[in-house]
Amino acid sequence: MRITKYTHACVRLEHDGRVLVIDPGTWSEPAALIGADAVLVTHEHADHIDVLRLAGLGVPVYAPADADIPQLETIGVSSGTEFTAAGFRVRAVGGRHAFIYDGEPDCANLGYIVDESVYHPGDSLHVPEQPVETLLVPAQGSWMKMAEAINFVNAIEPRRVFPIHDAQINDRGLNSVNAWLAESTDSGYRYLAPGESL
Repeated sequence: MRITKYTHACVRLEHDGRVLVIDPGTWSEPAALIGADAVLVTHEHADHIDVLRLAGLGVPVYAPADADIPQLETIGVSSGTEFTAAGFRVRAVGGRHAFIYDGEPDCANLGYIVDESVYHPGDSLHVPEQPVETLLVPAQGSWMKMAEAINFVNAIEPRRVFPIHDAQINDRGLNSVNAWLAESTDSGYRYLAPGESL
Protein backbone atom coordinates (compact mmCIF):
# COMPACT_ATOMS: atom_id res chain seq x y z
CA MET A 1 0.00 0.00 0.00
CA ARG A 2 1.31 3.45 -0.92
CA ILE A 3 0.75 6.12 1.75
CA THR A 4 0.97 9.82 0.87
CA LYS A 5 0.79 12.47 3.58
CA TYR A 6 -0.88 15.79 2.80
CA THR A 7 -1.12 18.91 4.95
CA HIS A 8 -2.49 18.40 8.44
CA ALA A 9 -4.63 15.26 8.83
CA CYS A 10 -5.11 14.27 5.19
CA VAL A 11 -3.69 10.94 4.03
CA ARG A 12 -4.05 9.21 0.66
CA LEU A 13 -3.87 5.41 0.40
CA GLU A 14 -3.32 3.69 -2.94
CA HIS A 15 -3.25 0.00 -3.84
CA ASP A 16 -3.79 -1.78 -7.16
CA GLY A 17 -5.12 1.38 -8.79
CA ARG A 18 -7.61 2.09 -6.00
CA VAL A 19 -7.48 5.38 -4.05
CA LEU A 20 -8.89 6.04 -0.58
CA VAL A 21 -8.46 9.48 1.02
CA ILE A 22 -8.87 10.14 4.74
CA ASP A 23 -9.70 13.57 6.21
CA PRO A 24 -9.24 15.95 3.26
CA GLY A 25 -9.85 19.15 5.22
CA THR A 26 -9.78 22.80 4.22
CA TRP A 27 -6.02 22.96 4.92
CA SER A 28 -5.09 20.01 2.72
CA GLU A 29 -4.13 20.19 -0.94
CA PRO A 30 -6.81 19.57 -3.59
CA ALA A 31 -4.37 17.17 -5.29
CA ALA A 32 -5.01 14.66 -2.52
CA LEU A 33 -8.41 13.94 -4.08
CA ILE A 34 -7.34 13.47 -7.71
CA GLY A 35 -8.60 10.05 -8.79
CA ALA A 36 -10.11 9.28 -5.37
CA ASP A 37 -12.57 6.38 -5.34
CA ALA A 38 -13.87 7.02 -1.81
CA VAL A 39 -13.27 9.29 1.20
CA LEU A 40 -13.29 8.61 4.93
CA VAL A 41 -14.01 11.50 7.31
CA THR A 42 -13.23 11.07 11.00
CA HIS A 43 -15.34 14.01 12.20
CA GLU A 44 -17.06 17.26 11.25
CA HIS A 45 -14.36 19.88 11.92
CA ALA A 46 -13.18 21.88 8.89
CA ASP A 47 -9.52 20.90 9.32
CA HIS A 48 -10.67 17.32 8.58
CA ILE A 49 -13.39 17.88 5.99
CA ASP A 50 -13.77 20.36 3.16
CA VAL A 51 -17.49 20.10 2.50
CA LEU A 52 -17.53 22.19 -0.68
CA ARG A 53 -14.70 20.24 -2.28
CA LEU A 54 -16.27 16.90 -1.39
CA ALA A 55 -19.78 17.92 -2.49
CA GLY A 56 -18.58 18.18 -6.08
CA LEU A 57 -16.34 15.13 -6.07
CA GLY A 58 -18.99 12.51 -6.83
CA VAL A 59 -17.53 9.64 -4.78
CA PRO A 60 -18.82 7.93 -1.62
CA VAL A 61 -17.96 9.83 1.57
CA TYR A 62 -18.08 7.84 4.82
CA ALA A 63 -18.46 9.75 8.10
CA PRO A 64 -19.71 9.14 11.64
CA ALA A 65 -23.48 8.61 11.60
CA ASP A 66 -23.86 11.23 14.36
CA ALA A 67 -21.73 13.88 12.63
CA ASP A 68 -23.32 17.23 11.79
CA ILE A 69 -22.25 17.74 8.17
CA PRO A 70 -24.89 19.78 6.33
CA GLN A 71 -24.78 20.20 2.55
CA LEU A 72 -22.98 16.90 2.01
CA GLU A 73 -24.45 13.46 1.50
CA THR A 74 -22.48 10.93 3.53
CA ILE A 75 -22.71 7.27 4.35
CA GLY A 76 -23.17 7.06 8.13
CA VAL A 77 -20.82 4.76 10.02
CA SER A 78 -20.86 3.66 13.67
CA SER A 79 -18.09 2.39 15.90
CA GLY A 80 -17.48 -1.31 15.37
CA THR A 81 -18.82 -1.21 11.80
CA GLU A 82 -16.79 -3.00 9.13
CA PHE A 83 -17.23 -2.02 5.49
CA THR A 84 -15.45 -1.76 2.15
CA ALA A 85 -14.49 1.63 0.69
CA ALA A 86 -12.68 1.87 -2.66
CA GLY A 87 -11.89 -1.84 -2.32
CA PHE A 88 -10.15 -1.34 1.05
CA ARG A 89 -11.45 -3.13 4.14
CA VAL A 90 -12.25 -0.58 6.85
CA ARG A 91 -13.13 -0.95 10.53
CA ALA A 92 -14.49 2.07 12.44
CA VAL A 93 -13.33 2.40 16.06
CA GLY A 94 -13.62 4.87 18.90
CA GLY A 95 -16.57 7.21 18.99
CA ARG A 96 -15.97 10.70 20.41
CA HIS A 97 -13.64 13.64 19.80
CA ALA A 98 -11.07 14.22 22.56
CA PHE A 99 -12.04 16.99 24.99
CA ILE A 100 -10.25 20.33 25.01
CA TYR A 101 -11.79 21.98 28.05
CA ASP A 102 -14.89 21.45 30.19
CA GLY A 103 -16.05 18.54 28.05
CA GLU A 104 -15.90 20.49 24.79
CA PRO A 105 -15.98 19.89 21.94
CA ASP A 106 -18.22 16.89 22.10
CA CYS A 107 -18.79 15.53 18.64
CA ALA A 108 -18.63 12.15 16.99
CA ASN A 109 -15.13 11.05 15.95
CA LEU A 110 -14.30 7.70 14.45
CA GLY A 111 -10.88 6.26 13.86
CA TYR A 112 -10.44 4.01 10.82
CA ILE A 113 -8.32 0.87 10.55
CA VAL A 114 -7.70 0.20 6.86
CA ASP A 115 -6.88 -3.30 5.59
CA GLU A 116 -6.13 -4.30 9.19
CA SER A 117 -2.86 -2.39 9.03
CA VAL A 118 -3.17 1.45 8.85
CA TYR A 119 -4.88 3.34 11.68
CA HIS A 120 -6.03 6.98 11.41
CA PRO A 121 -7.59 8.05 14.75
CA GLY A 122 -8.81 11.52 13.78
CA ASP A 123 -8.95 13.80 16.84
CA SER A 124 -8.83 11.01 19.37
CA LEU A 125 -6.30 8.82 21.11
CA HIS A 126 -8.50 5.73 21.13
CA VAL A 127 -6.43 2.55 21.48
CA PRO A 128 -8.04 -0.21 19.39
CA GLU A 129 -8.16 -3.80 20.57
CA GLN A 130 -6.50 -5.19 17.46
CA PRO A 131 -2.83 -4.85 16.54
CA VAL A 132 -1.91 -2.02 14.17
CA GLU A 133 1.05 -2.10 11.79
CA THR A 134 1.07 1.58 10.78
CA LEU A 135 -0.14 4.30 13.13
CA LEU A 136 -0.87 7.87 12.03
CA VAL A 137 -0.29 9.72 15.30
CA PRO A 138 -1.67 13.20 15.96
CA ALA A 139 1.41 15.37 16.56
CA GLN A 140 -0.33 18.42 18.01
CA GLY A 141 -3.75 19.64 18.97
CA SER A 142 -5.48 21.91 21.45
CA TRP A 143 -6.96 18.70 22.83
CA MET A 144 -3.69 16.89 23.62
CA LYS A 145 -0.19 17.17 25.05
CA MET A 146 3.04 15.57 23.89
CA ALA A 147 3.06 12.97 26.68
CA GLU A 148 -0.34 11.71 25.53
CA ALA A 149 0.89 11.24 21.96
CA ILE A 150 3.93 9.30 23.21
CA ASN A 151 1.78 7.14 25.50
CA PHE A 152 -0.64 6.51 22.62
CA VAL A 153 2.15 5.21 20.37
CA ASN A 154 3.62 3.08 23.16
CA ALA A 155 0.20 1.61 24.03
CA ILE A 156 -0.41 0.52 20.43
CA GLU A 157 3.17 -0.63 19.68
CA PRO A 158 2.89 -0.38 15.88
CA ARG A 159 5.70 -1.33 13.51
CA ARG A 160 5.88 2.18 12.10
CA VAL A 161 4.50 5.62 12.95
CA PHE A 162 3.93 8.80 10.92
CA PRO A 163 2.61 12.10 12.27
CA ILE A 164 -0.62 13.77 11.24
CA HIS A 165 -2.46 16.81 12.64
CA ASP A 166 0.67 18.95 12.46
CA ALA A 167 -0.28 22.04 10.42
CA GLN A 168 -0.32 24.38 13.42
CA ILE A 169 3.30 23.62 14.40
CA ASN A 170 6.12 25.91 13.25
CA ASP A 171 9.46 24.42 12.18
CA ARG A 172 11.06 24.75 15.62
CA GLY A 173 8.09 23.05 17.28
CA LEU A 174 7.97 20.33 14.63
CA ASN A 175 11.64 19.49 15.23
CA SER A 176 10.86 19.11 18.94
CA VAL A 177 7.80 16.92 18.31
CA ASN A 178 9.73 14.71 15.90
CA ALA A 179 12.59 14.31 18.39
CA TRP A 180 10.26 13.40 21.26
CA LEU A 181 8.32 10.82 19.25
CA ALA A 182 11.45 9.28 17.74
CA GLU A 183 13.35 9.07 21.04
CA SER A 184 10.49 8.10 23.36
CA THR A 185 8.90 5.35 21.26
CA ASP A 186 10.24 2.19 19.71
CA SER A 187 7.92 2.11 16.71
CA GLY A 188 9.91 3.22 13.68
CA TYR A 189 8.80 6.85 13.87
CA ARG A 190 9.35 8.85 10.68
CA TYR A 191 8.19 12.31 9.66
CA LEU A 192 6.53 12.60 6.27
CA ALA A 193 6.36 16.10 4.78
CA PRO A 194 3.19 17.08 2.87
CA GLY A 195 3.27 15.35 -0.52
CA GLU A 196 5.81 12.74 0.59
CA SER A 197 4.96 9.07 0.01
CA LEU A 198 6.20 5.63 0.86
